[in-house]
Amino acid sequence: MTFHLVAWAILQDPQGRILLGRRAGTGYGAGLWGLPGGHVEAGEALAQAAAREAAEEVGVRLASEELRALGVSRYDAGGLQGCDFFYLARRWEGAPMPRAQTSEVGWFGLDALPPDSLPWLAAALAAHLTRGEWLVETVGE
Repeated sequence: MTFHLVAWAILQDPQGRILLGRRAGTGYGAGLWGLPGGHVEAGEALAQAAAREAAEEVGVRLASEELRALGVSRYDAGGLQGCDFFYLARRWEGAPMPRAQTSEVGWFGLDALPPDSLPWLAAALAAHLTRGEWLVETVGE
């Protein structure tokens, strides 16, 4: 079974809104809104992966050393196994725009996420960003 190691960037503006991108041309979640993020490459630090993915997907530059680790979601269910690491950015360079594997970008309030978001997005944001939970585990069939 493949183990997925993924880093996500949560860009939050001064109004508390979160930047999401509509996924396009990707095997996972195509057409759904999600955070910029993806698989960690060999030899890459987690925060560096989150910063790289943000640049690739939504065109902003993040300083990996300024990212704040918010939490980890581990899953082992439904034939999938992995760990998602979430990083908060409140500063970046550049204006968000759709780039690779993203067809559009938008800012959304935590209480107004689009209904066609990745199915786990609202729960992950609530756990890690709102409630400050460090570890969330989903284990089962």
